Amino acid sequence: MEPQGYDEALGLVSTARGRASRALDRAERAAASAARHEHLAASDPDPDCRKFHTHVAQTHRRSAACHRSFAVLHAAFADRTSAWVRGKGSRPRFMTGVAEALGTASAAITLVDSAQNQLAVAVSDEPALSAQDLEFVLGEGPSRDAAYERRPVHSAGAQIERRWPGYGPVFTSMGFTSVLAVPLETQAGCFGSLAVFDPRAGLLRSTDLAEVTAALTRIVLLGPDADPELYGGTDHRDVVQQAVGVLSVRIGCGIADALALIKARAFADETTTAAIARRILNGDPYP
Repeated sequence: MEPQGYDEALGLVSTARGRASRALDRAERAAASAARHEHLAASDPDPDCRKFHTHVAQTHRRSAACHRSFAVLHAAFADRTSAWVRGKGSRPRFMTGVAEALGTASAAITLVDSAQNQLAVAVSDEPALSAQDLEFVLGEGPSRDAAYERRPVHSAGAQIERRWPGYGPVFTSMGFTSVLAVPLETQAGCFGSLAVFDPRAGLLRSTDLAEVTAALTRIVLLGPDADPELYGGTDHRDVVQQAVGVLSVRIGCGIADALALIKARAFADETTTAAIARRILNGDPYP
């Protein structure tokens, strides 16, 4: 039997493979440009010219690596979706491939506005979703700090609970022992962060992280193949926003207070804001 959304899934496979192919073409062109400037740097007698060509070559090498990482992520998503269409496994998430590329099981992207309000999230698995929802509920955590401070945030062991008194104890109770979050930036500013849960040793300074982060910036925001929805995997918390409106009317409070109530109930019940929102939309009494 064909899975629900079969035709849509085939379209996603085609789109992902097309994006991967175009990214590889761009990588080849960037690598060729890098090689040309490396040759010029080696042969030019002028030190200033050699320095210029070396700098340009390095820029093209980084661009080529970014495009290749972009291609790998899209190809991995296409492979997983194709397998799902054939009845193997569950419907894949794009972020699952991101986590795999970074050598972990759980990773998440959080998108924020200019005031650092969380706008959307995309996750690799349910543990990552729980961790990101905890940040949403409490207003503290590694993703928020990385985006606000615009620098990498790494914490492990007891340091997690010391740094985030509210978030830390619950986060570690989920079974996580460390977290690494890095900002996602353009010249215009920071639009979010990438969080990696239980990262492998040395990931922070690895080329893998740098290339995946650069690729995600292109995937989410930049270039002709940018896709901020991540093949439908980005959650804008629409269910929560709907429930906020319903609850506001039902109990006669403001929007901000309704959202605070939903967050408080989610924290008290050790569940997600989406789960509480669905209860409200289903007509269950609140609280």
